[in-house]
Amino acid sequence: MSSEQVGPLAGREVLLVVGGGIAAYKSVTLAREILRAGAKVETVLTAAAQRFVTGVSFAGVTGRPARIDLWDASYPGELHIELTRKADAVIVAPATADLLARMAHGLADDLATTCLVAAKGPVLVAPAMHPRMWEHPATQANVALLRARGVTVIGPVVGPLASGETGIGRMTEPEAIARAVVAALTPRRDLEGLRVLISAGPTHEAIDPVRFVGNRSSGRMGFAIAEGARDRGAAVTLVAGPVALADPAGVAVVRVRSAVEMRDAVTAVASGFDVVIMAAAVADYRPAEVAPAKIKKSHAELTLRLVKNPDILAELGAARGDARSPILVGFAVETGDLVAHAREKLARKGCDLVVANLAEHGFEGADNVVTLVSAARAEALERMDKREVAERILDTVREIRASR
Repeated sequence: MSSEQVGPLAGREVLLVVGGGIAAYKSVTLAREILRAGAKVETVLTAAAQRFVTGVSFAGVTGRPARIDLWDASYPGELHIELTRKADAVIVAPATADLLARMAHGLADDLATTCLVAAKGPVLVAPAMHPRMWEHPATQANVALLRARGVTVIGPVVGPLASGETGIGRMTEPEAIARAVVAALTPRRDLEGLRVLISAGPTHEAIDPVRFVGNRSSGRMGFAIAEGARDRGAAVTLVAGPVALADPAGVAVVRVRSAVEMRDAVTAVASGFDVVIMAAAVADYRPAEVAPAKIKKSHAELTLRLVKNPDILAELGAARGDARSPILVGFAVETGDLVAHAREKLARKGCDLVVANLAEHGFEGADNVVTLVSAARAEALERMDKREVAERILDTVREIRASR
């Protein structure tokens, strides 16, 4: 191994915490990818991780002994403090449900968790577990709490699992995790000075005080774009429908519920922004009448008359004047003929860019498969974490702005 470091992380130190899951074997590759980026790597293995992989593998890759014991007699001082003092970033991969819970609640009774409590730089986690564990309300609450504290969550993604099943819970591939570490330690400020308005989440159209018409949008895509734009220096306002996500730090958030409320919030300020990204899944229709009290189950059938909601994206497109108008990005969820429908929407609604995906890919999960459709091209992206998708969208927005 060359003593001279090269690459975007040259001179940096990364602490890799390995949790106890079958994906732990991939963390050896992750260590190698981080080294290739130029960083030096220290490794801490939990007791459970040692059931799946040994420290010898990491020592062979990193050139440093893997650490496993808070009470390591060979180290004269406080090992967890020394490891985190020199670490520019900490990455937990795989991050098990147990490790996420312990991080969220500040537990610290072994080397891994004391390092996580003492960490001073960016902290990233790459969850890996069975889908039922990932989807459990406790896990989701812990992840939301970590996100609110500024922890970067990478994945998980949909794929084959150790159980033989397929679902969300597979750890993001090492190459993608390494790219996230590079992004965390080499932040771009290429959107400095731009004002970006983003909509996210579903809208809920009331039937009565307790029921509504809605859709399955989680808001994760819009929130990921808001966080990405913020990290790249933009001043960001997020208009969010009813989602179970914490407000991103450093972002001005306006909470709404219905399509009409979202239209009013967006159109009132859109002209003052440089970029408008309509990632929200706005309901196309709403009940014509809202019952003032809960509708009782007194009839065998119930008929709802629906009326069209305002088309916020079309209104924004129609209001555009010249090259000084905001760059406008729309989203299209389709069940077929993806690019054709996206091109039609691009022209009909006056957008600069349409982010298109099939319905089976976009809702609820932590990853997405999209095609970026502009007047110039249609770029199909591979399946990736929604934060990575957000970065690619913002890259394209920057290119469009530069070409004006």
